[in-house]
Amino acid sequence: MRSAFKGWMLAAGLALAGLAPAAAQPAATEGNAASAPAAVGTIGNSANTAERAPDQAPTAPQVAADGAPVLSAEPIIGQPTDRLMSIQPQVTKNGQRAMGFHNNILLPLIVIICLLVLVLLVWVVIRYRQAANPIPSKTSHNTIIEVVWTLAPVLILVAIAVPSIGLLSAQFKPAPAGAVTLKAIGNQWYWSYQYPDHGGVEITANMLKEKDEVAAGERFRTDADGPRLLATDNRVVLPVGVPIRLITTANDVIHSWAIPAFWIKLDAVPGRLNETSFTIEKPGVYFGQCSELCGARHAYMPIAVEAVPPAQFAAWIRSKGGSMPGAAQPSSAEIPQPGADNSASVAADANTADMMTGPTQNATAEPATSPQGATGNPGGTGDTGR
Repeated sequence: MRSAFKGWMLAAGLALAGLAPAAAQPAATEGNAASAPAAVGTIGNSANTAERAPDQAPTAPQVAADGAPVLSAEPIIGQPTDRLMSIQPQVTKNGQRAMGFHNNILLPLIVIICLLVLVLLVWVVIRYRQAANPIPSKTSHNTIIEVVWTLAPVLILVAIAVPSIGLLSAQFKPAPAGAVTLKAIGNQWYWSYQYPDHGGVEITANMLKEKDEVAAGERFRTDADGPRLLATDNRVVLPVGVPIRLITTANDVIHSWAIPAFWIKLDAVPGRLNETSFTIEKPGVYFGQCSELCGARHAYMPIAVEAVPPAQFAAWIRSKGGSMPGAAQPSSAEIPQPGADNSASVAADANTADMMTGPTQNATAEPATSPQGATGNPGGTGDTGR
């Protein structure tokens, strides 16, 4: 019995001795962390590139093989959610303003008007039914009631119009100098993007298919990519806290670039440049779709935007072969129309022709024709395999 007790005591002592260094470890770590100097340094964006770059490359979000930051989509944030009975959480000033307009003005007015009409209907049905009112009144006019039902709608419309006009004006406020320019080009049926202020970076975004819809070895959608029908193989990358100048156009038919979490919906019209501006206030992944009926595969033109800190945006631009503009440089880059003589696609075709046959002298190029039918239009480079 005594030997067994000694054995238990010895085992307990050894266990305590083994735990002592582990318990002391966090204190030593905290001391080292407190004594180590904090890393200082930021990297500029298009609004301010005079700041010093960090000594180490940014590590979050991670950078994939193609240079695109890898962020997983979060539930509710930036995407539709089952049984969500409200507007998506807004991450821009205009979106927050519009959401407040909806929740604080429109919704109360709608509820009050509906309840008033319901009460009046119930009161009329009960009070003026034949059993309770066998001899109806022959009164034909009531001045007070007529004044009330004329002034009340006028006051309601004024209460809606004043904030609505202000919000509409804010949505089309020009972007300030130093804004990041993003050009979104609609195609049947995918989106292509250009960053004209950052060395002409271009990307093409196609919808990711499900696992059972692709051949072996091809990339398919995962939960980290985003919801079904909204995930893309290439995400648009934009900086947080920096004004974004969005320009939209199209190559074939009318499309519409829409991100609900940004409160943005801008038509992309062939032969025309539409413009708006916004500023993303929270990092994350945000999804949208083409919101203009554009043909047979209209439902398969998703938009995925990855909002990252300016340092990660600058790193992504460099990984794509682009460059950051000078400090406070205005977004004045020339934005040619698709198919114009100085557009990227025409320049690429000319370079290819020169490499194959040599430069053509004094030749008049005929404009390319493109059928507008939704089902007869051949897919572009982004429609491979569809």
